[in-house]
Amino acid sequence: MNIELYMAFILATTILVLIPGPAVSLIIANSIAHGARGGLITVAGSSTAIFMHLVVTAFGMTSLLLLLSAWFEWLRWAGVAYLVYLGVQQWRARPVALDPSNAPVVSDKRLYIQGFIVNATNPKTLFFYAAFFPQFVDSGLPLANQLVVLCMTFLVIATVLDGGYAVLGGRMRGLFNNVRRARIRNRITGSLLIGAGVGLALARRN
Repeated sequence: MNIELYMAFILATTILVLIPGPAVSLIIANSIAHGARGGLITVAGSSTAIFMHLVVTAFGMTSLLLLLSAWFEWLRWAGVAYLVYLGVQQWRARPVALDPSNAPVVSDKRLYIQGFIVNATNPKTLFFYAAFFPQFVDSGLPLANQLVVLCMTFLVIATVLDGGYAVLGGRMRGLFNNVRRARIRNRITGSLLIGAGVGLALARRN
């Protein structure tokens, strides 16, 4: 790796990942609703989708995916509808104080799938990677090795920072430990989920 390009890549990636998007909105919403563990499981699903996109990008399949853009549009809108549905359900949910006897129960599988869907249904990510990664590749060094390092670095940074959002959301959960505040929690998490859906809807390929 060209160390100067690599350090620039780390800085640029950190800034990009810190900018809240649909995935971060979902992670925070699930952390507030189900605790830091729920948020981290959501991160696991989100990171799986990121890994899938990175593998596709690294193997140079972006041109093939361009031919499938119509299919991805339908998939993206399915993801939008799913997130908005979750948000509306959270808005309408009966407020429940957060204590061990009545804490809402949501399966780990469901939280994982939610995290996966929000990133997997955003085709803009693929095209962004295809345009972003070449900026940090040194043409005088082996291309494959550089792409592997850049992809793995991006995945690690995204997972760690998204995990930080999950822990932050989990700590905020303690602010909603009675029924009145639980209603506010439902409104916040519902709004974040709907916001994630809107953000996904607004995503456009360049």
